[in-house]
Amino acid sequence: MTTRRRFLAISAAAFALPNAARAQPVYTWTGIALGAGATIRLAHPDAAAITTRAAAEIARLEGIFSLYRADSALSQLNRDGSLAEPPFELLECLSIAGAVHHATGGRFDPTVQPLWAAYAEAGVQGRAPETAVLAHALALTGWAGVTLDAAAITLRPGMQLTLNGIAQGYIADRVAGLLAAEGLTDILVDTGEFRAVGGQPQGGAWPVKLAQGGEVALASRALATSAPLGTQFDAAGTLGHILDPRTGFTAAPIWRGISISARSAAVADALSTAACLMDSADQITASLAGFQDCRLESAVLA
Repeated sequence: MTTRRRFLAISAAAFALPNAARAQPVYTWTGIALGAGATIRLAHPDAAAITTRAAAEIARLEGIFSLYRADSALSQLNRDGSLAEPPFELLECLSIAGAVHHATGGRFDPTVQPLWAAYAEAGVQGRAPETAVLAHALALTGWAGVTLDAAAITLRPGMQLTLNGIAQGYIADRVAGLLAAEGLTDILVDTGEFRAVGGQPQGGAWPVKLAQGGEVALASRALATSAPLGTQFDAAGTLGHILDPRTGFTAAPIWRGISISARSAAVADALSTAACLMDSADQITASLAGFQDCRLESAVLA
């Protein structure tokens, strides 16, 4: 399986603060969030210390959402089928996932992890999953099998969750919220999806260039991009990583890239993932209606 491609890029040029603070350049922290590169950009005399705290928050959230850490809350839930007294962040993220699931006609569904595992295992062997294996994995999906409660999260037997289509956005929201609570403004958080607090320190929005072409001016807003072939399970590049929970098949390569902006990066992340399973821009736009101030910024056909 090829490495997950990034579909957003922003110029890394340093910016300078105006007037008396002009000597203070934009500080860029770089690190990892859920296995992907991450950056935080801000201009502040204590930027290094501030971003160190933000990095600690990212690490804490990885301890909740990571599929690759055996001790994460998500891994424990998948292993045991239930999780007593789940972290608030996991409950909140899954609640957002449920809202997007409803708004997209079931296209966004974190229960596709068994399907993902079937494609990944077959991909290592250079083939698509066998029909029987895929049918078995599909039988283990379905959002109705997830029970959310402050006391416990419970899965129907055999089910597993993946939050790959929402957790990066959720982490961007949490880090942005942490920094904003400290009174900071003019920050850009990139954890694979973008969340801007204010705009650039010298004025104006952050210019975010889209890999499918075009640019979005981002200020006090979030942006997420998805593409059906962002990651491929096969060497030929025909089996993409976005899976349809209704059929078990990979998304048809209708779109080269879809970018959605919203107040929340988690919402934008999940909606852009589901949009890859839609046939038209009108259908995508209709799915955004249930969320406040969401916009389809770009939908480029393959």
